[in-house]
Amino acid sequence: MPFFFYIIQSELDGSYYIGSTQGLDERLKRHNQGRSRYTKSKRPWKLIYYEEFSDRSSAMRREKEIKRHKSRTVIEDLVRTFRM
Repeated sequence: MPFFFYIIQSELDGSYYIGSTQGLDERLKRHNQGRSRYTKSKRPWKLIYYEEFSDRSSAMRREKEIKRHKSRTVIEDLVRTFRM
């Protein structure tokens, strides 16, 4: 089963959340049900970007790489080039 690095965006205030998971659909559902502490107050969320990996460590490495930039521009550049 694949693992994913993903970016979701709050429809409430436009903020981003970056994460990694094995079950992308289920994880988005959890965010929108308020079952994630950080994302609970900014619901609803929409999936705007993802990358698929064959193992968990690669997905987590990508998550950390993007978070390390601490840059909205980096996120928006990724999203701009992505086609779902």
